[in-house]
Amino acid sequence: MATENQMTSGVAGRYAAALFDLARDQGELDSVDQDLGKFQSMLEGSEDLKRLVTSPAFAAEEQDRALKAVMDWASVGATTSNFLRVVARNRRLFATEDMIKNFRQQLAQHRGEMVAEVQSAQPLNDEQLATLKDQLKASFGKDVRLDAKVDPSLLGGLVVKVGSRMFDSSLKTKLMNLKVVLKGTD
Repeated sequence: MATENQMTSGVAGRYAAALFDLARDQGELDSVDQDLGKFQSMLEGSEDLKRLVTSPAFAAEEQDRALKAVMDWASVGATTSNFLRVVARNRRLFATEDMIKNFRQQLAQHRGEMVAEVQSAQPLNDEQLATLKDQLKASFGKDVRLDAKVDPSLLGGLVVKVGSRMFDSSLKTKLMNLKVVLKGTD
């Protein structure tokens, strides 16, 4: 039975809950998580794949065939591959990124962790990620799972979102705040 909470609301939440339950029952939580991470990276790195996933112009059969080829090429496990192909056949591929996010939130909750979404202007190295993880763990008293993304428009600094809290130390925001202050002193 699917986990009933706020994360399972909406299409993405229901699909993520179904995948989570299936992966848990098959003892494949870690491998499905890795496969989803691999697929997320492919999405972020390929405009063609992103277009395939988000565009309603492609027929479900075309999306399914293309996904099968991509999953085979990337050596994605059967559970994740079959899940994504079902999503494609059901015309819900547009919600894949939200499904991945919801799955990871459920996995973190299952493990007693918190999820922190981190955006930075450049990729963070392992040492920086470990330091951030330790600081968040000290602040919140729980293990933290980082979901790091790169957003060059930030120019520098970080934006960290944990639950409903957001910490924005990006250079972009600081410059915008400075602009507002300078406009107010006319």
